[in-house]
This record gives sequence, C-alpha cells and structure tokens, in this order.
Amino acid sequence: MMEAHTEEEQTEDYLFKIVLIGDSAVGKSNLLARFARNEFYPNSKSTIGVEFQTQKIDIDGKEIKAQIWDTAGQERFRAVTSAYYRGAVGALLVYDVSRRQTFDSIGRWLNELHTHSDMNVVTILIGNKTDLKDAREVSTDEGKTVAEAQGLFFMETSALDSSNVTTAFHTIVKEIYNILSKKVISSQECKKDDSKSLGSGKSIVLQEEAGEPVGQPKTAGCCSS
Repeated sequence: MMEAHTEEEQTEDYLFKIVLIGDSAVGKSNLLARFARNEFYPNSKSTIGVEFQTQKIDIDGKEIKAQIWDTAGQERFRAVTSAYYRGAVGALLVYDVSRRQTFDSIGRWLNELHTHSDMNVVTILIGNKTDLKDAREVSTDEGKTVAEAQGLFFMETSALDSSNVTTAFHTIVKEIYNILSKKVISSQECKKDDSKSLGSGKSIVLQEEAGEPVGQPKTAGCCSS
C-alpha cells in the first residue's frame, strides 16, 4: 500500500549523492556520524559493505537532500566500487594527518574515482584527525599543495572535536549546487532559443562533458512556471 505524501513532506528540491573515500581507519564513518548525528565513536569498528545517511541542507531557499555514502577502505571490499560510485556528484577523499601512508594513497583513490564516475565530480581533499597534534605526519601545506595540483578543494577536520566537519559537507553541497544552478540557467537560455521546446514541461537533464548528470531536480517540469 503506497503511503500518501503531502506537498509539505516533499519539500526537497534536489538529491545529491556524495561518496566518502579513502583508506581504512582514516575516520570516514566518524566524519559522517559527527555531521549526521553529532556523534563520535572512539572504538568504532571498520565499516562492512556500504552504509549511507541523508541530511537536508538549505541553500538559497532550496532544500537539498544530501545522500552521503560510506564504505570500507579495505581492499577486500573493493568489489562494491562500480555501484558505489554510480551517480555520485560529490566526493570527500579523506586521509589521516597522523598516518602518511594514507596521504600517499590519494593518487590511487583519485584514479579509482575517475575510473568509476564522472571526471567532474566535485571533490574535497580532507585531512582528518587534526586533534592528534603531536602525532601529525602530514603538514597542512603538503595537503594544500596536493589539492592544488589535483584541482581539489582542501580542508582539515577533526571528527573528535567537530572542527570543520559541518563546513566540509556544506562546502561540497554548495559547490555542487552552484554548478547545477549555472547549468539550469544555461539550459533555460538554450530553450529560449528553441521555440519548439518551450512549454514542453520536461525535466532538464544536466549533462557534464563526460556524459553523466551533475545533479537532477527531483521534480519534473522544472521549466514550467
């Protein structure tokens, strides 16, 4: 039996899929727990398979539903990659500032991201566990340098003390929305030049150069008044 929904319950305008990637034990699950539930698990176990949380974020009067996916960083769970990345419009690539080996894995994770998803996925490089000041092995400048070289946003966070966690997730959602907004404007301008398509009431499918949608309105008829 289908459940009835009122208009008030269907207020979100967009759904963005965002993936968390990076080596095991860099704090991906705790970043998500801190953002979604303001919780932290000091003895959390490795994620098995795939989990996701949804959070609603308001940007410019639009309600964005961010569906954030978290998966195990261990090699033995890598078979989930294709389905995991499919449809993703954003990625948080996380390393542990106290373990250089996780920082050295950045290139491999970027290759995997680009292999399984659109090359234009909005990506933030996250240096997590800044609370471990005495154990730091990767400097902030090193993180910035790699991010600039790869064309990534960069931020350092601590899931333990909450610093920059909400900012990181809000930043990536805002950037995805900005790209989407520009494409909506561009698509609408193209429709003005094509009288045959005016008034069709069809959803705009926003395509990147690689052929994958950047984000799609949840409701049809986005060109209608």
